Amino acid sequence: MEVTMNLPTVTTFVVYLVAMMAIGIAAYRLTSNMSDYVLGGRSLNAGVAALSAGASDMSGWLLLGLPGAMYASGMNQIWIAIGLTIGAYLNWQFVARRLRVYTEVADDAITVPDYLERRFDDTSKILRVISAAVILLFFAFYTSSGLVAGAKLFEASFGLSYTASLWIGGLVIISYTFLGGFLAVSWTDFIQGILMFLALVIVPLVGIQAMGGWGATVSQVGSMDPSYNDALSGMTLFSIVSLMAWGLGYFGQPHIIVRFMAIRSHHDVPTARLIGIAWMVLGLFGAIFTGYVGYAYFADNPLQDSEKVFILLSTTLANPWIAGVLLAAILAAVMSTIDSQLLVSSSALAEDIYKPFVRPNATQNELVWVGRLAVAGIALIALIIAGNPDSKVLGLVSYAWGGFGAAFGPVIIGSLFWRRMTRNGALAGIIVGAVTVVVWKQLSGGIFEMYEILPGFVLCAVAIVVASLLGQPTGHMTETFDKAAAEWQG
Repeated sequence: MEVTMNLPTVTTFVVYLVAMMAIGIAAYRLTSNMSDYVLGGRSLNAGVAALSAGASDMSGWLLLGLPGAMYASGMNQIWIAIGLTIGAYLNWQFVARRLRVYTEVADDAITVPDYLERRFDDTSKILRVISAAVILLFFAFYTSSGLVAGAKLFEASFGLSYTASLWIGGLVIISYTFLGGFLAVSWTDFIQGILMFLALVIVPLVGIQAMGGWGATVSQVGSMDPSYNDALSGMTLFSIVSLMAWGLGYFGQPHIIVRFMAIRSHHDVPTARLIGIAWMVLGLFGAIFTGYVGYAYFADNPLQDSEKVFILLSTTLANPWIAGVLLAAILAAVMSTIDSQLLVSSSALAEDIYKPFVRPNATQNELVWVGRLAVAGIALIALIIAGNPDSKVLGLVSYAWGGFGAAFGPVIIGSLFWRRMTRNGALAGIIVGAVTVVVWKQLSGGIFEMYEILPGFVLCAVAIVVASLLGQPTGHMTETFDKAAAEWQG
């Protein structure tokens, strides 16, 4: 089931894309140095920080991956959403405020590798290099997942080929990220977050109405497959824990925690947390019910690609103008994550590799342009990875999400809560976490069916503790920790 191109939908898309490019151009005029380009001068208010973090977090996964998983498997997929909600809340509650304070106290660190190097007094720069390498590795896959989602959108909406769809979406996203940097990314994410929220409320409600109400929808689903309504169907404690382990990923996602670093003040965190978690919970419910309604609505004509359920519900149930807005929400979700990932990756190359090792005396303007060129280069690699039309958004996201969560999650938590943690502990944790995810992913059967983030997270934490206890933190490290602690407790 595909739809053909129509003037109202195309017009809506064009208006949306022009608006996003306009924001990129406006932000270009406000970007004068590397801090502006990668952190927006730490100027985000609570609302922008919250919706920007949420939109860059959820991406096309929220409108394609999760509804597709629900459509294909049923209510037993809600454990992912439960785990994510718990993880996101704990991240805002315990990491956001401390990280905002500590990155400023640690000589105004503006990237995750920059923060880790200064937090652990690493004069060898190996911690910065390893961190940047892990970021570049997993973001190549994460960014490609968003490009796959965008390609599926254009392919299903306009009848374009997968390859043409992939390159059109990629070029748009690269353009405004290239120009505007963090401010463009954050403000477009704010708008995109609102658009995603509205779409996830509208589509399932319209679908339920088309089915004749909630009772009729549930009845239809039950008549097709009674086990579909059972959240425990086919589940064991092992599989539930594996799905809920997605929530561990939040503590190590560079494109999310950088929003904590950029918020205007740590006093804005409680407000941002309330906005962000409310947006997330309602969005997840919308995605779950989109897949659920789609399963009932397309009973007589099952979808070949479950991840297109949101797209096809939108174009089937809504008039062309409304459908155009709803489809733009998918593009918004895709763009909001890819732009953040490209920006973090480019800052890893410019600030964490180019400046320390290639041009230590590089000017701020030079670093901004290196970052912009890095955006283009990294996007090209992601486009190549995304070239397979059989790629699944959920599969690519889960691999990258697990990699970041296992490599950086325990390290970020330890750096903020454990005064005794050392440079070698951080280094061991990052390496062990990343390697565990890469190796675990290649294995199958038995325990290896568990989502790789869980063993990676646990082994990373163990490595941190063991390696840290074999050494001692420097006096400057403990003094800085105490200084940051006094500020976030004040």
